[in-house]
Amino acid sequence: MKAGTTTQFAAAARLLATEAHRYGLIAPGFRSPPRIIGFDRTVRRRQTGGMVAVALRGRPFVAVLSDMIEGVVVINRLQTPEADRVRTALWTMLTSNDHLDREPHLVNQVDAIEHQGLQTRVA
Repeated sequence: MKAGTTTQFAAAARLLATEAHRYGLIAPGFRSPPRIIGFDRTVRRRQTGGMVAVALRGRPFVAVLSDMIEGVVVINRLQTPEADRVRTALWTMLTSNDHLDREPHLVNQVDAIEHQGLQTRVA
């Protein structure tokens, strides 16, 4: 799978923030790369939200998306089963054609995700 670009990262961040707000959650800020060398994802919590930093370089974009989704879960301190529902909803939204009309930069990456048959497993 191809690595993502900063344009795709920004598009995914916008979509995830919008969807988080729609579910009444706090939308974290997203940045790249993490400030701590050697980490793929770092999370900094604040009283009113937080920042999720994700490494893009040398990683499949699906891994970047996964880290971004997990960042939303961590910032909101979600526990199972709510965390599983949110993960599933965010993955569903990212692979929905309705949202791709607004963020055409994600089309190729989402097609690749769907072709690999990736799913979020809910326990």
